[in-house]
Amino acid sequence: MTKMLLPALAGLLLLTGCSHLYVVKTTDGSSYMAYSKPKLINGFYHFKDAKGNEARPVLSSQVREIAPPNMVTDETAGFKPVQGK
Repeated sequence: MTKMLLPALAGLLLLTGCSHLYVVKTTDGSSYMAYSKPKLINGFYHFKDAKGNEARPVLSSQVREIAPPNMVTDETAGFKPVQGK
């Protein structure tokens, strides 16, 4: 039983490590979920959407940020200094 458990866990770990979601934020404020890291080809970022379909290429000059969902900056959250004496 334990002989089968270790290879099964290793296979599951490898499969989950292959797919990463990315957020592509553009200069006009829209954002796209990419199933894999976008590739820059001839001035356009090409990527697959969260469903695995080929998404419309985005011009590189229109891309503001490409990052994993937990690393995306929030432009509405500003720095709020602490008021002290």
